Amino acid sequence: MKLNIDENLYSNILISLTEAVNNAMIHGNRLDNQKTIVISFRKQGHRIHLFISDEGSGFDPIKVPDPTSEERLENEGGRGVFLMKQLTDEIHFLDQGRTVQLMWKI
Repeated sequence: MKLNIDENLYSNILISLTEAVNNAMIHGNRLDNQKTIVISFRKQGHRIHLFISDEGSGFDPIKVPDPTSEERLENEGGRGVFLMKQLTDEIHFLDQGRTVQLMWKI
């Protein structure tokens, strides 16, 4: 399937996908190489959806600290969910946080 994706949107997709996979590896699967990460793609009308799933215990996205708060500005990590929210048109956390759905209008 060939998609004509705007160059600016392409970088948003790449960064968001990278963040989601990193979170799945580090926080979801806890770097356990016996666990898998599944990435799937769906085009629906003028929208594309990416689903990234891990085998971890999940998390509550409401409890993720705000990386823009004064006390967290100088922290090295903790910006993945924030970045994905900024770079997607929609983001959903499914299966108790074990799957992230990223969506863009194309």
